[in-house]
Amino acid sequence: MPRTISRRPVAALLLPLLLVLSACADDGSGGDAAGSSPSPAGADFPVTVTGDDGELTLEERPESIVSMSATATEMLFAVGAGDQVEAVDSTSDFPAEAPITDLSSFTPSAEAIAAYSPDLVVLSDDLNGIVDALDALQVPTLLLNAATSLEESYAQVETIGEATGHADEAADVVAGVQDRIDAAVASVPAETQGMRVYHELDPSFYSATSETFIGGVYTLFGLENIADGAADTAGGYPQLSAEYVVGQAPDLVVLADTVCCAQDAATLAQRPAFDTVPAVQQGRVLEADDAIASRWGPRVADFAEAVAGVLKG
Repeated sequence: MPRTISRRPVAALLLPLLLVLSACADDGSGGDAAGSSPSPAGADFPVTVTGDDGELTLEERPESIVSMSATATEMLFAVGAGDQVEAVDSTSDFPAEAPITDLSSFTPSAEAIAAYSPDLVVLSDDLNGIVDALDALQVPTLLLNAATSLEESYAQVETIGEATGHADEAADVVAGVQDRIDAAVASVPAETQGMRVYHELDPSFYSATSETFIGGVYTLFGLENIADGAADTAGGYPQLSAEYVVGQAPDLVVLADTVCCAQDAATLAQRPAFDTVPAVQQGRVLEADDAIASRWGPRVADFAEAVAGVLKG
């Protein structure tokens, strides 16, 4: 349903209720957009944007934003809306200047969020009916579910740019990310085409297929994802086995569990039979930052460059 919500204080509604990585946007990472002038506060408003919870019309530029998504936080700062962000959830650890709170994106509380008097809340999940609860408090919400492709990620950056008054900056961010990814793909030798990749989410061998956001990056490099052959792809995130991974003989292993689970090339090589895996033998093991390898924001360009670096040796 279309929703039209003007920016207004919500404290009066809450009185009986009160008791969830910095870089310049010219390289597609976090931080306020460099080299671009912020849009005037009243320019281009009202605007109507479409999220996964429907259309939202904002009469004025939001000046007190709460982000309940680590990826959305990265996008907000990348497009230059960092100064408008009042609070972010406890998982939003990038960029460093993000105003982290104890707000939980896993068990969100409408009253706790509304205590910050937001004129826009950006979320990636509608857990516990949080969108309806915030709507009841007349708090504007923009739900942007996890992207399943680079195109969806770019569209979300542009939507956030429009919603915050930074449409031009958002377009620059998208173009910068695209250029960096294209350059990374073009930089690898032709013989890497068709190499097999194993993407590890945790040491129990959960992985990601080509139908996921991160799997789409491997497709750009022309890599064959061993998770695609799983008996049950489990919505894009199958649990493989050690025997399956070793038997598939991946040429590239990407460890996206270095932070959570202390995995690295050495621990990988120590697993039974993994010393026979081509990626281990030839030193093509990428020790990725868990967050960069799981979020669908602008730092995907960092990830693509890291993949290219390993493929080039």
